[in-house]
This record gives sequence, structure tokens and C-alpha cells, in this order.
Amino acid sequence: MKNFTSYKELGLVNSRDMFAKAVTGGYAIPAYNFNNLEQLQAIIMACVETSSPVILQVSKGARSYANQTLLRHLAAGAVEYAAELGKSVPIVLHLDHGDSFELCKDCIETGFSSVMIDGSHLSYEENVKLTRQVVEYAHQHDVTVEGELGVLAGIEDDVHAAHHTYTEPDQVEDFVSKTGVDSLAIAIGTSHGAFKFKPGEEHEIRLDILAEIEKRIPGFPIVLHGASSVPQELVQMINAHGGKLKDAVGISEEQLRAAARSAVCKINIDSDGRLAMTAAIRKVLDEKPEEFDPRKYLGPARDSLKQLYIHKIVNVLGSNGKA
Repeated sequence: MKNFTSYKELGLVNSRDMFAKAVTGGYAIPAYNFNNLEQLQAIIMACVETSSPVILQVSKGARSYANQTLLRHLAAGAVEYAAELGKSVPIVLHLDHGDSFELCKDCIETGFSSVMIDGSHLSYEENVKLTRQVVEYAHQHDVTVEGELGVLAGIEDDVHAAHHTYTEPDQVEDFVSKTGVDSLAIAIGTSHGAFKFKPGEEHEIRLDILAEIEKRIPGFPIVLHGASSVPQELVQMINAHGGKLKDAVGISEEQLRAAARSAVCKINIDSDGRLAMTAAIRKVLDEKPEEFDPRKYLGPARDSLKQLYIHKIVNVLGSNGKA
């Protein structure tokens, strides 16, 4: 058997206390996906500068792309990097959209402090069974678990769904009770990817469903996936420098802030970060076609991402000063 690495050895924390404080404090924790060094630097710089706790998210695809060993060491390095920048902020290393017990188990054994088991594509009974299995193993190692009820449309890495299914408030109490999960991802109208809705299409997330769920499981940590806002200035910058992002529309930041003030204590943001980096890289390469030093375009991309994340922390999530 391979060596077991506890997240505590890496200086990480699980999400339990972080979520409890967020629920009572009326804010949400940023959950930012990363695949490489520049993304991680931007996340840590933004969170240190705003004194915000943070969840570093790694998808199954990111583990494959960047290598699970390197990602683990990057997360451990993030803890030291934050301290070097002058502020030790609470950092969670979280598996985003785990699709099997084996994947979750492997992540737990290699230093993750939190895992998501996404059984939303299964029948309700099978979702409960799989989620419970992950919870029983994770809790043996003080690792927190996120489950999911309902289905988000859209595409993100290995997660694909053509149609949206809202979370049934009648099911949440039973699901939480039977599985023992520490947080619950729900579907109330958010969507994966940058092409969530059509331009001009009126779309609001179902805060009424969120309110009903909050009544059923008061004080329980709720998670929103697919919550990128797809800033139009970034889309326009990408297209102005050779890109072809047509009809990319996201979620209203005002609605996300309203959700963060209620029971939503974790909001996932991935696509907006991708847009910020891509816009900065395209601008450099378009304006300076002779440039070939990766630092000269990845540096501006990192800086753009940092500013985006500071904006999200302060104006959308409300997690600034909560570290």
C-alpha cells in the first residue's frame, strides 16, 4: 500500500469551521479551480491581499493534466507562499466533481482535505449510497465531503449535461440525513461553462428554491457550482484580439451576492478565471507578435486573474477580512 499523506501534514484545513463561519457571517468562500502555477499564484495573492479564506479546487481533468503529485506539492507550497506574503490564510484542497469512490479515496490518501462526490447523474437511491460510502471513508480521516442533488446543464472538464434539473427541496433533508455530507451542491439555475445562456435572454437563478431548501435544512452549508458571471469586457477583449467567443453569457453578480448572504457558503468560479487569463494572453500576443517568452504573457495573465479574484472576493462573495 502506498504511503498515506494527511492534509494536516501539508498545512491545509478541511472546510468544516470555514463553512460554519460563512453561514453565520453571511458570506461565501471562494472556490477557485487551478491547473498550473500562475493560477495558483493569482489565487493566493488575491486571498492574502484581501485576507480571505480559500478553497483550492482540483478537477479530475486537472489531476490528469498537471499530475497529482505536482498538484499536491503546489497546494502545500501555497500555504508557505501565503505566509511569505505576510498572511496565513486558511486553505482547503478540494476535489471538484469526483465521480467515483476510488477517485475520492485516492485524493484523501494523497493530501486532499475535502472531496466532492458527484452522484447527481445517478438515481436518487444510488446517489445516496455512493455519497454515504465516500462520507464513511472520508470522515475516518477528518476530511469533509460535498454531495450534489440536481443537475447543472453545461460543460466543464469531464462534466457534461445537456439539460438542467432543479434540486427538489423535498429531498434535501432526507439526503443530508442518510449520507452525512458536510455540504450540499444544489441546482437553482446556475450552469457550467462560459456559454450558459443566450444574449438578451432573461435569466435569474431560483433564489426561491434556495430559500425553501434553507427552511428544510437551516444552517446547513450550501454550494453553488457553475457560478461564473462571464464578464463581457473580457469576452470583448478576447474577440478583439483574434478570439471567437460568440454568445458567452453568465450569472448576475448581484444574484450571487444575494445567495452568498444566505445559506450559500461556497461559490465555485472557474470560467471567469479562464476568460481573464485568455484575454490577457491574447492581448500580449496580438500586440507583440514577436514575443516568445512565456513569462511575458503568463505574467500579465496572472495579474489579470488576481484582479478578477480580488473583485469577486470583495464585491460578490464578501469573504474579505474573514481569514
